[in-house]
Amino acid sequence: MHPVPPPTRRPLRQLLAASVGNAVEWYDWYAYTFLATYIAGQVFPKSADSSLVPLLSTFAVFAVGFFMRPVGGLLMGAVADRRGRRSALTVTILLMGGSSLLVGLTPTYAAAGLLAPVVLVLARLLQGLSVGGEFAASTTFLVESAGPGRRGLFSSFQYVSTTLGQLLASGVAALLVNTLAEDRMDSWGWRVPFVLGAVLSLAGFWIRRGAEETRSAEQARAPRPGLFEALRRHPRESLLIGGITAGGTLAYYTWTSYLPTYAELTAGVAKSDALLAGTVSLAFFALLQPVGGLLSDRFGRRPPLLFFGLGSALLSVPLLHALRDSFAVLLLVQCAGMLLLTGFTSISAAVNAEIFPPRVRAAGIGFPYSLTVALFGGTAPYVGTLFEELGRPGIFPWYVAVLCLVSSLVYLRLPETAHRELAR
Repeated sequence: MHPVPPPTRRPLRQLLAASVGNAVEWYDWYAYTFLATYIAGQVFPKSADSSLVPLLSTFAVFAVGFFMRPVGGLLMGAVADRRGRRSALTVTILLMGGSSLLVGLTPTYAAAGLLAPVVLVLARLLQGLSVGGEFAASTTFLVESAGPGRRGLFSSFQYVSTTLGQLLASGVAALLVNTLAEDRMDSWGWRVPFVLGAVLSLAGFWIRRGAEETRSAEQARAPRPGLFEALRRHPRESLLIGGITAGGTLAYYTWTSYLPTYAELTAGVAKSDALLAGTVSLAFFALLQPVGGLLSDRFGRRPPLLFFGLGSALLSVPLLHALRDSFAVLLLVQCAGMLLLTGFTSISAAVNAEIFPPRVRAAGIGFPYSLTVALFGGTAPYVGTLFEELGRPGIFPWYVAVLCLVSSLVYLRLPETAHRELAR
């Protein structure tokens, strides 16, 4: 039986340290998604056969970054388990700041030829390493900072801060698109958000340095866990995290990141309208997260997960097929999708942390979660764009629905952990 120490003395400071840093991390990550069409035109060669080829290349690089996330989850999770959660969090935010600056300084294809996409791929690999480690460390840090009966609420700030970062990225992108002429946006405007992200990362680093360590003294004195100990000793828990995450991550990247591009490609929505609708719906989504977390603390983790999984299985196809060349329709569809999604996002950090023991909690969460996100979330924009290129865009909503149904079967068998003590 592991001792359960009292919660941290400064819970609000803990929330701030995790949330501000996490918001900066995800601002840098998502700025790439919102500006993908501009990056495509500058960094990749144009194709005479299809105008979608540069965009497909850009989303392929987006997916490549995701495949570094399992490595980041494993390595930075091991740092968090061996050296402390705070140490891992300070490393990840510095790594993200450097990689964001590298994206902003990437040369164009016209100026540097093949070196341009090589630099971009390198930057996205470093970002993937950082984000994979960020989720592992911040998830553990947030849930371990929570008081009794508040793990769901605290865990909801994982996606509150993620969404605020995404909202900032969307807002900055929308502001630039609506104020700069198209030629200026193409030539240098798309670089501005990445340089800004590098500056913000330094602020996040300073805030995190003052956070309180949540790893217990007993864990600090214990022998350090091996790099693959979580996978070797807890294979069932690792598979369980994959099943929990698969439908959620695909739905998450569909509704929050890819939908503006999907609406442009399939419904002819103007780029500025798509970005504005995304910004408004993200604000709505951020407000929903603490509500979902509080409800799960009272009623358990399984009901909101099933609300998300079964609701998405039934409604993803009609919602995505309802898109029209209309700002109002796009906004309503996106908000409906995000309401369903809240059942997963508001509590996923708590569910993950409650599955693994403290000795390998960060690494145990980081690797299977990030691998699943890479396989299903990171490829969502590429898969959706590929279906459009093949002339079958209607298949993508079915892909989302089926995977959410598969995760629902996992939720039905998931043990209830909301009211158990969290070992530390």
